[in-house]
Amino acid sequence: MAIRFKRKTKENWKEEEVRDKDVIKKYSLRKGTIMFPSSHDITPKFIDETLQILGAILAHGNKLLIVTKPHLECIQKICDSLFDYKEKILFRFTIGSLLNNVLKFWEPGAPSFEERLDSLQYAFRTGYQTSVSCEPMLDKNTSQLIDQLLPYITETIWVGKANFLVKRMRTNGISDLKSFKAAEDLNLWQNDDNNIIQLYETYCDNKKIKWKESIKKVLMESTLAP
Repeated sequence: MAIRFKRKTKENWKEEEVRDKDVIKKYSLRKGTIMFPSSHDITPKFIDETLQILGAILAHGNKLLIVTKPHLECIQKICDSLFDYKEKILFRFTIGSLLNNVLKFWEPGAPSFEERLDSLQYAFRTGYQTSVSCEPMLDKNTSQLIDQLLPYITETIWVGKANFLVKRMRTNGISDLKSFKAAEDLNLWQNDDNNIIQLYETYCDNKKIKWKESIKKVLMESTLAP
């Protein structure tokens, strides 16, 4: 996103920096739910600034959807600092695989599966609303992942394919053959309609499982759409 909107380049998009104007920005009551963040992530380096923004949004009565590949340190601080607002907050943690080698390959620098699971459990046990984004699915073990996460979900698990995977890799300056082979293998599994239909049939009666448009398209074509 940072490259697309020319805030960063292929060379420096990984370097974290704060937009000071957003930290001191005044927030009013808005209609609906505010998603935060929308084009970056929440990391320990700038957790204090993040808490300042979240507090300012919540202080005016807004509802928040907090989306992140969760660092446990950050989630603990958010949960503890904003406990009085917990009824206004829904967490949505991005967890696309339960295998650390897969997460490390596709999301270098992001937390391990164990840390993401610990974060989900902490938020759940502290009384927050919890959900997960399994979009994109990063391997073929989505059923095992869903089963492990479900006990700590109060709302939903969203399941979806990797969209425009190769295009996004090129945008980010990735060009090595190993990465493109991994993308090809992932696309082959996700583009096999039988795999998607089998996954849907496993969870179609579970109200906590929601399907993104990439999945619904397959179901529509197979007449299995919910």
